Formats: sequence, structure tokens, C-alpha cells
Amino acid sequence: MITSIKDGLRTGLTTAIIFTFLILIGFTSVAANIIGDVLGNPEALNDESQLPVENLLILIGLAGFITGLVTIRKGSSPPWIDVLLRGLTGGILAGLIVGIVIYIVGSFHMEGVDFRAYLPNLGTAQLGYLLFYSTPLAASTTYLLYFTVFSLVGALVRKTLTMLTGLSTQLKNLKSRVSNWSDTKVFKSFASNQLFQAGLIILVGVGLYFLPLVWGSYWNYIMGTVAIYILLGLGLNIIVGFSGQLVLGYVAFFATGAYTFALLTAPEPHAVGLNLWVAVGLSTLVSILTGLLLGLPILRLRGDYLAIVTLGFGEIVRILIRSDLLTPLTNGPKGVTNVGQPIWRGHIFTDINYMHLLMLLVLAGLFIAKRLKDSRTGRAWIAIREDQTVAQATGVDTYKYKILALLLGAAFAGLSGALFASRNQFTGPEDFTLMVSVNVLCIVIIGGMGSLPGIVLGAFVLKGLPELLRELADYRLLAFGALLVVMMIVRPEGLWPGQNNKKGKMAAFTNSLGEDNLEERA
Repeated sequence: MITSIKDGLRTGLTTAIIFTFLILIGFTSVAANIIGDVLGNPEALNDESQLPVENLLILIGLAGFITGLVTIRKGSSPPWIDVLLRGLTGGILAGLIVGIVIYIVGSFHMEGVDFRAYLPNLGTAQLGYLLFYSTPLAASTTYLLYFTVFSLVGALVRKTLTMLTGLSTQLKNLKSRVSNWSDTKVFKSFASNQLFQAGLIILVGVGLYFLPLVWGSYWNYIMGTVAIYILLGLGLNIIVGFSGQLVLGYVAFFATGAYTFALLTAPEPHAVGLNLWVAVGLSTLVSILTGLLLGLPILRLRGDYLAIVTLGFGEIVRILIRSDLLTPLTNGPKGVTNVGQPIWRGHIFTDINYMHLLMLLVLAGLFIAKRLKDSRTGRAWIAIREDQTVAQATGVDTYKYKILALLLGAAFAGLSGALFASRNQFTGPEDFTLMVSVNVLCIVIIGGMGSLPGIVLGAFVLKGLPELLRELADYRLLAFGALLVVMMIVRPEGLWPGQNNKKGKMAAFTNSLGEDNLEERA
């Protein structure tokens, strides 16, 4: 019983802190408006300063309900009396703390205090809405009541769901039947039939061809960005996911490819006017040479040492391209404008043409990465990733294979940079900050290290999902970060883990860092 009370209080305190933070940054009003959009409620009543309070009540109820759900730990089935205690204590504590905050803020508001000097998103209209357009005492009592009732309901629902084991058993039996069916010779022969494979490829190709025609310019641009990041993710996945080298300066290769293409095709500052397709090849080649220049002296480093050195290299490249020293060459902070665009049959590429080209390159990149992974080279990379010392002892030339991984990753980044600069018709230093490397690394980790489908899924989640969250306005990155935290807790091995990475997305890094530190101490 004491344990149940402690669990309830702990969960209630966490909920209160989170909800109070959302109140202070003004997010609750935005969330309530989204609930109103879902329910079809008008955003305002007769008086434009008043919003429908039922939306806010639903939001409070959802917060209380989630509190009750979380009070019962996964896999546990406490007695009913403990369930009641967890739900009540969690809801009462959360409602009490939030109610006190509302009472204090509301009292100051009634006395004419303007909170916008300290909390810009907590204006008069938002405060009135949080008070339900009534007194601070009545509003705080409402918060306490709603949190308590819905937390209790959430705990009871969670307990009821844990008792419904029959449905879980049926699902397991169904999964077993599907698995047995997939193992039959009929299914295998059908899936390996060349006619079936050709038909599936044709069907997917037709779908990919027509999608950009119906998406429109906006979504073609968004999906084009996702495709570019898929290519970047495939390149970094070779370095990090396959060979286990923690490289944080990947943006340097991306910037090299973009600037090489821009300087060879733009009318300023050099007016080289090179053929665009040749410029793409040269951009990729220059990025490979940059990878070779970086890799030769440092790839004997491992773990955090390698990460710090590559991080510094990425920052050096960014600073150089915006410095006054190289302004005659790179145009400095202004960047390069009017970057050349590909021409096909006498016409400049449209957004649809770019989308088709990016789709082809993504498919080609997936094919190349898959062939590399299944080859002797891929097996050598995986051996290096799992344990470099053992791989070297068994005859694997670790230095050669690590250099090869870095060069192939740089090639993918250089190609992506050329496409990025051409599609945007501009490239500048601010496009190549450290966050680009971090985003691509997040794609690899969140999708699943060493997993090709995970790279595609991770790129859609990291670059496509924020656009779907645009309804949250200024708070979309906050909501996106919260979703990532939940995902990391629920699915720590990645959204689509690779076959050789079942022990978790950071296991390879943890092992390599630990081994490196032990070797250094020895």
C-alpha cells in the first residue's frame, strides 16, 4: 500500500511539473484550440476574447487520464485497492499543485499584474482562459477535481486492460499462424517468382512516378528534403551503422559537395559555367577527396576521440567558407546565388522533375547500400563495429575498411550537397551548421543503426513529421521533442532495428567507447 502511494505521488508530481511548464509557456491554449479543431468547435464565442472552455477541460481530463495510466507500471497487476490509491494520490497531487499555481497566477492577474514582461505567451486572454473566465479559487478547484477524477478513471482502465489477457493470447496465436504460413513452400515460391517480383517493382515504380504529380509544390519540396536526408542517412549509416565510427563532422562533406557544385555552375563569383551533370560528378569526387584528406591521419583514433576530431573538422569547414580569407573564392557569408539547375530535353527541372530524380537516387542508394551490407566488405565493417580488436586479430584490415566506409559516406554526402544546392538555387554557410550532422546522426540512431528501412523511416520521422506538426505553431519543436523522448523510451533499439543490432541502438557505441578507454588505461 505504501509503495502504491509513493508511485502515485511520484507520477502526480511529474505530471504537475510538466503541465505547469506547459501553462507558463502558453502551450495549453494552443493544445485546447487543436482539440477544438478536432471536435469542430468554433475557436471563439460571441465575444472574441473568450474561447470555449470545454476544450481546456478536455485537455485537463486527458492529462489526468494519462497520469492514472502511468501510475501502474508496465507488466504489473496490483490489487484493486492499490489501483484506487495510485489513481487518487497521483490525481490529487497533480491537481493540487497545478491548482495552487493557477490560484497564485490568477490572483496576481486579478490585481493587474502583466505577466508578458516575464512570460511573453501568457497574456491577458490566455490567463482568462486558464481561469475559465471565473475566479482563481473556482478555477483551481476545477483543476483539482478534474485531475483527481480522470486520474482515477485512467488507473481503473489500465487495470481492466491488464486483465483482458484473452485478446493478447488470440493475437499471439494469429501471429504464430501467419508466421507458419509465411514459412510454407507455397509462399516462398510465390515470393521468389520473378514474374511476381517484376510486377511488384512495376507497381511501385508507377506509384512513385505519379505521387509527385498529385502532391503539389509544397509537399514536393518537403518530400525532396526528406529524400536528400535519406541519402545523407545512407552515407552516414555506412560510417556509423556498418563500421561503427562515430563521426560528428559529416556536414563537412555535405558542404563540400554543395559549394563545389555551386561554384562550378553559378554565374558568380567565378562564372565557370560547367555542365551540370559533370559538376555533380566533380562535387562527389571532391567530397571523396575531402574524406580521404580527413581519414588518412585520424582513422586510427576510435570512439570519443574520433568524434571530437571530426566535430572540429566540420566546424573548421563551416568557418572557412564564411571567413573573409576565402570570400573571393566562396563569396563569404553572402553565399552563392543563382546556382545552376539541370536541364532535361531543353527544359529546366521543375519540382516534379527534382522529385523523380531524387526518388531514383534514393532507390539506387538503397540498392548500393544493401549490396555493400551483404558483401564481404559489409561483413568486415560489421566485424569492426562489434569489436575492432577481435576483427583485426582475425585478419581484417581495419584501417583499409574504415577508410573505405568514410569515402563512401563522403560520396553520398557530396551528391546530396550538389542536389541540395541545385534545388534551392542557393547555398550559404548557415546551411551547414553542426545541427545538420546531429540531425543525420539522429536519423541513423532513431531509425535503427545498420538498418536501411530504418534510415528511410527515420528521415520521414525527423524531417517530415515536423511539417505535420505545424498546427502547433511555435510549439511544434517542443511537441516533436516530446514525441522523440517517448519513442526512445518505448523503442530504444530504433524504429526499425537492423538484424545485427538487436541489443539496442547505442550498444555498439557503448562497447567501443568502453574498449577504447580500457585500452588507453592499459
